[in-house]
Amino acid sequence: MNQVLQRNNVTIRGNGSQTLIFAHGFGCSQETWKNVAQDFEKDYRVVLFDYVGAGGSDLKAYDSKKYSTLEGYAQDILDICEELDIRDAILVGHSVSCMIAVIASIKKPSYFRDLVFVGPSPYFFSDEYYDGGLNREDVDGLFTMMDSNYLGWSSMMAPLIMGNADRPDLGEGLAASFCSTDPQIAREFARVTFYSDNRDYLPRLKVKSLTLQCREDMLAPPRIGHYIFEHSCNNTLVQMNATGHCPHLSAPNETISAIRDYLSKPEINEQNRELAVA
Repeated sequence: MNQVLQRNNVTIRGNGSQTLIFAHGFGCSQETWKNVAQDFEKDYRVVLFDYVGAGGSDLKAYDSKKYSTLEGYAQDILDICEELDIRDAILVGHSVSCMIAVIASIKKPSYFRDLVFVGPSPYFFSDEYYDGGLNREDVDGLFTMMDSNYLGWSSMMAPLIMGNADRPDLGEGLAASFCSTDPQIAREFARVTFYSDNRDYLPRLKVKSLTLQCREDMLAPPRIGHYIFEHSCNNTLVQMNATGHCPHLSAPNETISAIRDYLSKPEINEQNRELAVA
């Protein structure tokens, strides 16, 4: 198998002429997309992958220096596109992968036709002009716990991130995904995820994009979706009924519907870019 495809555990399914790439979030792997991705296989060539250090990727290829910034993860996506000769793809990213997708598309805009952001946040903290939702001291404390007891941190945080307390199996599944990741790599990925400030990238984004915003999300509250909408060119904002940070796991049908509805409307009226999912 090709070095890049093996390194990132690339999976290709479907037979469509249009390529649709799914990029997972922190502590996850391509497996988290299975309930959504399979619906698109009949119409698209679906590309799934694991970032180096996650899932079935080649752990020997992990380089702490390269992956100390989100640009290193963006390069993984660009390498896959180059290897598969992908142009004008639709790239669907969850959580931190939304900003990774932005960086990748700024570097190589011809590779992407549309970006889909699921639970995005360009910055998790607050300053005089921006409310990211999280307190830096609290996050610093969580990292102290993560450093000393990663499994305990995973068990505590996964249900909170997932939301949907009435469905504990979802939180348990996310915790299992966290726990399957190498703790050292997970800590490094978490640091670059939570401490990166990606706000300045948004005005540079030229590729059309969709923001899927859950109505309750501890990591990306509704105001963040509006911030991305207001600071990006050609962004469409959809307010979902789903709650929590992982609607592709908790509400796959609604997630599929929102993506398909957007993709079925290639030209969106500039005066009516903000939509709502019933």
